Amino acid sequence: MISIVPYGQVSNVDKIPNEQKSAFYAFLRSLASFTGDLSAITCPAFLLAPESLIEYSEYWGAQPELFAAIPEPDSEVERLLAFIKWFISTLNASYRRRVPKDQWEKKPYNPVLGEQWFMDWEDVNGCGETEVLCEQVSHHPPVTGFYVKNDKAGVTLNGHSGQKSRISSAALVCDQTGREIMTLKSRNNEKYLFTSPSLTVRGIWYAAPYVELIGTTYVQASTGYYASIEYSSRGWISGEKNHFKCLLRKNADSKDYLYKIEGQWSGKSTITNYKTKISKPFLDIDSLKTAVAKVKPLEKMGEMESRRIWQKVTEAIRSDDTVLAAKEKSIIENKKRAEKKERDDEGAQWEPVYFKWVEEEPDIARLQEMLSMVAKYKGDSYPNGNWVFRKDLKNS
Repeated sequence: MISIVPYGQVSNVDKIPNEQKSAFYAFLRSLASFTGDLSAITCPAFLLAPESLIEYSEYWGAQPELFAAIPEPDSEVERLLAFIKWFISTLNASYRRRVPKDQWEKKPYNPVLGEQWFMDWEDVNGCGETEVLCEQVSHHPPVTGFYVKNDKAGVTLNGHSGQKSRISSAALVCDQTGREIMTLKSRNNEKYLFTSPSLTVRGIWYAAPYVELIGTTYVQASTGYYASIEYSSRGWISGEKNHFKCLLRKNADSKDYLYKIEGQWSGKSTITNYKTKISKPFLDIDSLKTAVAKVKPLEKMGEMESRRIWQKVTEAIRSDDTVLAAKEKSIIENKKRAEKKERDDEGAQWEPVYFKWVEEEPDIARLQEMLSMVAKYKGDSYPNGNWVFRKDLKNS
């Protein structure tokens, strides 16, 4: 089924365990013929990462010193620039740094309904600890609600993320849906609304997947400034890997460019002042200190916490026992299907523990309206909605 490997593309097909090769080829046939949302397709165990997708939301806080530094500047523009610096750092943490060196992108487990994830990022340079709380609020379509906070800095991040996947030009394209909103308590509850990039996963056909970001994301500040961030990847002839270009403007005059930031979200970038034409370094990803993640021991986790749910699957994957991993994964999925059938038969409605759906969330609606006046982009089905963290359950 796989013949010529394109120039520059690594192939791991020969490394696939013999007992999994038929599953791999069946998986490719499913991809080639499938239409609609690919989240319904079962991935072979050898292509699975030993962790759940819900854990990926922790990367919003992976550079806690940048997260906590956003409220520090007195200038509204400088705070937006600090926000962008933090945001670019999250892209590197989410799509490059988390993949072990000399390994390839692998598919995380699809979180089950109600799955939870709690962790903290330790203090970096006196910034204070950053707490992360996540809950899977929907299984089909997959949606994760998350809440990130740093009490010392007075910064909170509340949002939800989902994925709609499809095949396009031999690559898996994942459009990330959802809305995220940051609040700076020390700056009179200043708000930032932003969206997530789409991504392509290439190399699946050769069992060596890797991620590239595509499209455009936006950041809208309640102060009346906004930014657009455009992503591009290296082409056949030229171009830079993991390239981005960010333009910062005023809502009141979208033709009045203030700054341009350009470079690699996985490397170095430069900022240029449009008025003075002066350029200077903006962010060097490799100079950032990696924070220490604090996760409680497995034996102290609750039944719905991610690593408890997937414990046996993860142990099997790390032992290279793909047959056992597939078996344990099926046990979990069948159990959840049975629970859903029981709820349906009883007419019971499942409710999240930590989040509630607000279809017209006031802050998001206000910022969304500001952004829609200056930017044309695809919104999701509920552009003003958000899975809002229930502050009555945990101090915030």
